[in-house]
Amino acid sequence: MNLESPKINVEKSPEAVFDFLANVKNFESLMPENISKFEVLSDDTFLFALKGMPEIILKKKEVVPPNKIVLGAAGGKIDFSLTGNIVQKDEHSSEVQLQFSGDFNPMMAMMIKGPISKFIETLATSIPKAI
Repeated sequence: MNLESPKINVEKSPEAVFDFLANVKNFESLMPENISKFEVLSDDTFLFALKGMPEIILKKKEVVPPNKIVLGAAGGKIDFSLTGNIVQKDEHSSEVQLQFSGDFNPMMAMMIKGPISKFIETLATSIPKAI
């Protein structure tokens, strides 16, 4: 299953956006209002939970400054990744898009498609306000 957030314009350079997303502590400011837990486990790993959902641990898997950051599931039964793609629009602005990719059975995919789509859209639209 592959899902994409809308492309979001950010009035910051790709380097500034990349630096913000590279610091896992900053993801707390991007989370939706229904977050019930957020905990930084290490420099490249954090745990979060949304109300009514299991805890999810994300770890930085790949960094390509200043254009790409890949977070992946760290442990757990489900393997997925969240990729932040950053494209320079001009000297002082960027375009950010989040992509979610996971291998799920059809029943699971049907159940989580809506909530995951809303989640990555919330993360993406929060970036310009948080930086």
